[in-house]
Amino acid sequence: MNGLGGLNKSQNGVVIGLVQLQLPVVATPEDLARQTARIVELVGKARRNMATMDLVVFPEYALHGLSMDTNPAIMCRIDGPEVAAFRAACRENRIWGCFSIMELNPGGNPWNTGIVIDDTGELRLYYRKLHPWVPVEPWEPGDLGIPVIEGPKGCKLSLIICHDGMFPEMAREAAYKGAEIMLRTAGYTAPIREAWRFTNQSNSFCNLMVTANVCMCGSDGTFDSMGEAMIVNFDGAVLAHGTTGRADEIITAEVRPDLVREARAGWGVENNIYQLGHRGFTAVKGGAQDCPYTFMQDLVAGQYRLPWEDEVRVTDGTTCGFPAPTRVYGRKEAAE
Repeated sequence: MNGLGGLNKSQNGVVIGLVQLQLPVVATPEDLARQTARIVELVGKARRNMATMDLVVFPEYALHGLSMDTNPAIMCRIDGPEVAAFRAACRENRIWGCFSIMELNPGGNPWNTGIVIDDTGELRLYYRKLHPWVPVEPWEPGDLGIPVIEGPKGCKLSLIICHDGMFPEMAREAAYKGAEIMLRTAGYTAPIREAWRFTNQSNSFCNLMVTANVCMCGSDGTFDSMGEAMIVNFDGAVLAHGTTGRADEIITAEVRPDLVREARAGWGVENNIYQLGHRGFTAVKGGAQDCPYTFMQDLVAGQYRLPWEDEVRVTDGTTCGFPAPTRVYGRKEAAE
């Protein structure tokens, strides 16, 4: 049930709109300003399109396109004019908004950053992509963890970006921190379509969590993004799916965080987010609460290593035209 896309909003519902934004070409500050204005226009369209909408979500790369250009002249700052324009648009239209920027990093490569702004124009969520899509993406690995906030109508809301969603640990971490709705913004192109669909559904089902997922759409003359907006219920059922590939279409649905809370408290079979830390509670009181997973133990100890580690051939971005890095994570580049 999705309330006819949110037209029939329930008392406990949160209506989400996913913008399958036309993939832009952004190479200059003037291009950046034009694309900022276009996103602001579409915030207004979202509000006019559905008066019940609580949250409008724009894809990863909505502002910068897929060029992977790290030119400082078109990088953004959290206190810069682009974010200021998004804040004003949310305030003027009385709607929450999720936006994507490539954020200037004085100590290294830019961050791929996602933000959520509330309906008063306040910045509420600030996230840097933890898992850039290597070797294609040059972005600095995120360093802010996975924040979870109180979102519209009191829901617990989190955000991950594109490739993040291919790691089940990301959705699990969001749920573990209380997220009832997880946004996943992306710039994925057509070869990833099937993986996009089943990971969105598994992220929802494995964590009893609503996921709202959207890609860029259309062509920039080189790349063809796929749209594929998906709102998936906590049981893995798809509530809404943008399958037409029509650029700038807004896919909507009503979701029910209260039913997420009910399932997490009441489900026995397949309450996987609980049962992960309470193995076999039918046999032993409270279940086993150890950590039997070697990869988790090794990762925490800084000793993560695959049995086939020495055979992995792509371990930097040189295959995609980027120089091999020499800087170690956590260290800043020396000022020139």
